[in-house]
Amino acid sequence: MTRTFTQIVATTDVHSTLDRANALLAHLHALRPNSLIADCGDFFEGTGYYRLGSGAVEREILTTLYDVLAPGNHGWRHYFEPDLREMTVCANTVDNATGRPLFDRLRIIDVHGRQVAVTAVMGPQAFHSIPADQRAGHRVIGPATALRELVREHHHHVDSWIVLSHSGFDEDLKLAAACPFVDVIFAGHCHSDTYGPVNVGDTLVVKGAELAAGYAACEPVGSGWAARTAAFPSSGTVPKDLAALSGRITHTGRMLAACLGAVNKPYRDAELDRHHLLQEIADRLHTGLGADAVVLNDTALRTTRLGDVLTLGDLLAIEPFDNQLVHAFLPGPRELGRLLTHLTKQVGPLAVSPWPLPQDIRSVLTTDYLADTYLGGRTHQAGLRLGQAVRRTVATPMPDEEEGTR
Repeated sequence: MTRTFTQIVATTDVHSTLDRANALLAHLHALRPNSLIADCGDFFEGTGYYRLGSGAVEREILTTLYDVLAPGNHGWRHYFEPDLREMTVCANTVDNATGRPLFDRLRIIDVHGRQVAVTAVMGPQAFHSIPADQRAGHRVIGPATALRELVREHHHHVDSWIVLSHSGFDEDLKLAAACPFVDVIFAGHCHSDTYGPVNVGDTLVVKGAELAAGYAACEPVGSGWAARTAAFPSSGTVPKDLAALSGRITHTGRMLAACLGAVNKPYRDAELDRHHLLQEIADRLHTGLGADAVVLNDTALRTTRLGDVLTLGDLLAIEPFDNQLVHAFLPGPRELGRLLTHLTKQVGPLAVSPWPLPQDIRSVLTTDYLADTYLGGRTHQAGLRLGQAVRRTVATPMPDEEEGTR
């Protein structure tokens, strides 16, 4: 199919939210003939669809409907798979030993007769939140520095610059001020309520709705660019060539509907307060397992609305990352406060038990992600996954069929 691009369309932070995939599939398929389809990162991880399928469906969606990708911190390793690596661009992630870019730095496309450079950047905070073992041998350089270098190399044959950013909306406003030559920045990573478009000088910053709810788009208007946001329609007819893919998603959805227990009253018919839940889990682990201390980060869990019954899909939506609980060493007491401040800055609010932490403790019960990424490694596993602790706290198991007939 010959395609003539009149606009650029970008999704972001889909996070394997495939319960509404038919609308996304149908709409992006309809947009493809005249749209360059891009994603700003974190297409993977976040629901049971990823946990059960290991990213196979997400990979097929990307290779079937999308043209260019920015890498995200979630699912970082997938962007190095051959089919996805060919589609991925990033100007500021490099090999630590050689300094060479990990991905192609840009694509140049024709949009209404303009030569348009499409590139991507990842914010340092997002990069450093990638699990340490996955980013070993990689490093990130300043986004603005990388973009300026690209412009010096390509300004003579590029008319416009479009950036897919996985940095956060506030960071992208700063980037727009630092790089006024950029026409449009598609924002990602932040999960904020700000979508734009926002003008920073002549640069537009815009973000599509996360979790497969919508997209952002831009197109040339006069001598400049216009940008907008749009929601995916609530329903759509999936074309025949995507029917098999849609069927696999539906099959996984049925598996995720399996019942795991009755939701306990504090969490029933309410939007989950993940900090409250994590604090309850931390307190239970501290007293029940006899751990000296427990440190968990709010972003280990996701917020969802629970009803009367906890399903497998609910549980994997709440704890989508399959975190193992481990014991990890702590630094000396003089560095303890600094460590907690650093952790909060990097990963967000913490659930800590007991509080304040005793100054003489030398290890904490935490997730394998925190231990390996920020605490210098684990000492030994606790024999419990965070998802198990979530399930025991949120729900009471249903009596099995045999017990129900006694």
